[in-house]
Amino acid sequence: MGAGNIGGKTLEPGLYKWTSPLLIPADITISGNSTDTWIFQIAQTLNVSSGVRVTLEGGALPKNIFWQVAGAVTLGTTSHFEGVILGKTGINMLTNATSNGRMLAQTAVVLQKATIVQPAN
Repeated sequence: MGAGNIGGKTLEPGLYKWTSPLLIPADITISGNSTDTWIFQIAQTLNVSSGVRVTLEGGALPKNIFWQVAGAVTLGTTSHFEGVILGKTGINMLTNATSNGRMLAQTAVVLQKATIVQPAN
């Protein structure tokens, strides 16, 4: 989907796979209900541009959104992210980035004045 660029898209529940790096240069929406699941498998890096927002609608919950990333993850300055990132390498949240979810990496999670809110069970 999106040839490695999903900016501006609305994503329904399901499994999404990329063999290339994934870029989110513009706001995206994750749409579904509270029992739906989203799995994003990225074989390379994930980069969310500065100021970009991932927004939930229709009752979608961050605890049901999984981003499995083989390469480095960068959440740009003042960006907002939703879901659980499972990173094989590092996760970097730049200045004032926020996330509703979890950041789990095999190496390190680096926060630069960033905020992570744990999703409710």
